[in-house]
Amino acid sequence: MRRSSNVILTLVAALLGFARPLLAEDDSPARVEELKGQVEGMNETMLEMQSTLSALAKVKISGYVQAQFRTGESDGQASFAGGSFPNGVHSQFMVRRGRLKVNYAAGLTQYVLQMDVTQNGVGIKDAYAQITDPWSKSLSLTAGVFDRPFGFEISYSSSSRESPERSRMFQTLFPGERELGAKIEYQPSGSLLNAKAGLFNGTGPTANENDNNKDLIGRVGFQLPFYDANAEIDGGVSFYGGKVRYNSKFVYAVAGDRWAVDSTSHPVGDYFDRNYLGLDLQSYFNVLPAGGSSVRFEFITGRQPSTSSSNSAYSVAFNAASTPLYRRDVSGWYLNAVQNIGRRNQVVLKFDVFDPNTSVEGSAIGKAGANFTPADIAYTTFGAGLVHHWDSNVKFIFYYDVVSNETVDHATTTANLVPFKEDLKDNVLTIRMQYRF
Repeated sequence: MRRSSNVILTLVAALLGFARPLLAEDDSPARVEELKGQVEGMNETMLEMQSTLSALAKVKISGYVQAQFRTGESDGQASFAGGSFPNGVHSQFMVRRGRLKVNYAAGLTQYVLQMDVTQNGVGIKDAYAQITDPWSKSLSLTAGVFDRPFGFEISYSSSSRESPERSRMFQTLFPGERELGAKIEYQPSGSLLNAKAGLFNGTGPTANENDNNKDLIGRVGFQLPFYDANAEIDGGVSFYGGKVRYNSKFVYAVAGDRWAVDSTSHPVGDYFDRNYLGLDLQSYFNVLPAGGSSVRFEFITGRQPSTSSSNSAYSVAFNAASTPLYRRDVSGWYLNAVQNIGRRNQVVLKFDVFDPNTSVEGSAIGKAGANFTPADIAYTTFGAGLVHHWDSNVKFIFYYDVVSNETVDHATTTANLVPFKEDLKDNVLTIRMQYRF
């Protein structure tokens, strides 16, 4: 036993003797400093990684692409179902929309940039910053390029909309949907009311300002839930108060059954009103056993400064000394119904009407000396379609637009109105596949 204890003590002494030089080497000041530097460097790397991951966690990237085939009734026909067909063409494949959106949200602030990439090039859709008040968290300020705060359909995402395109009146009165400006939005939590309003250049999302007037656009809305009935009704009243400057001394207005020119009472550089008033209602309910339903309705009336050949907004391109201004009273509406069929299918019916000149009846258009043009023709469009959701990312749309126009019945009408003696062959079938992530 005593001999075994001596052996153990000898081994311990040997190990201590062997370890001492190592400890002595590891305890050297240079080695300690080296290890200290390595630890501090690793800590800095970890902090950088945490900072990077924290920033990335605030970034959300989303997007969608809409690839489609469409065919019309005649070559080169004008259309609001994805744009006019090229000359000599009545069917085509196209990328209708190719969106990529980056959203950086840091608490009460937000940055959004959205691009649109199609066969026609690259364009800006959204580029704005938004801040929310830190006290009530119900008031926000947005500045940059974003949707005009008017009505419902403008802000309803093209990736969610059941019909392929917005109605004709919105494409005419609000081309591009976006605008450059700033808005304030009030959305109190738990309240039935909300409001938003802003000032904008009034020249479109990508055009520079061309006068010192700003357009005021806003909407006051409400939400009425009916929980017992599993239904909800939303709606609002919208307004647009703007002005356009014209550089021609010739201003036309409808007098009786023709255009009349005034070249004396309005000096060059004067301003004309561009005003709209809108009403929108949306109802969501679940009555049929097939699935949920929705019905949407919007109506707009107002005054539109435009040109002889175009009823779209009087823009920078038109604001030239040689381009007279035409004052048109306009109105339009649409009714859209969607019925879910099970969990993957939807049936869509949509009827929209747009009259670009309510001051003249169709029977007067084409009358000799009246000087009306195709820009004064009213249209109705009936659309019907089926939406199939393949999965959470992919959906298919099969949609057919039946377009009808006012007809001209004067035998001696001008050449540009001759095609309108009968209904144009401009119906369109759209077959679309959309991928969204």
